[in-house]
Amino acid sequence: QVQLVESGGGLVQAGGSLRLSCAASGRTFSSYAMGWFRQAPGKEREIVAVISWSGGSTYYSDSVKGRFTISRDNAKNTVYLQMNSLKPEDPAVYYCAADWDANRLRLGVGVDYWGQGTQVTVSS
Repeated sequence: QVQLVESGGGLVQAGGSLRLSCAASGRTFSSYAMGWFRQAPGKEREIVAVISWSGGSTYYSDSVKGRFTISRDNAKNTVYLQMNSLKPEDPAVYYCAADWDANRLRLGVGVDYWGQGTQVTVSS
């Protein structure tokens, strides 16, 4: 079992930055690929970024590529999402997720573990 707890959400002006953190419980954190998803009101949940278990491989959706950076610290059982140049279309509840299979994260199908989410709001 893996429990995921996100933090770092909040209100930021357009063009600003936020860093989300996701703390994971369990001794096998370093074995999991990790991902960040988001869901805005009235919209489907979408993948934002994925990072492999080692941190050596990353994936970003086109909507955030070049602005967001996913990283992980396996010694701290934590994955991060650095969000820069935030836009009015970025507000959503952001969820952390874990799975053995990075492809399942990228596709958002059959993902093993989810966090409870953290709200990101962008003011224009």
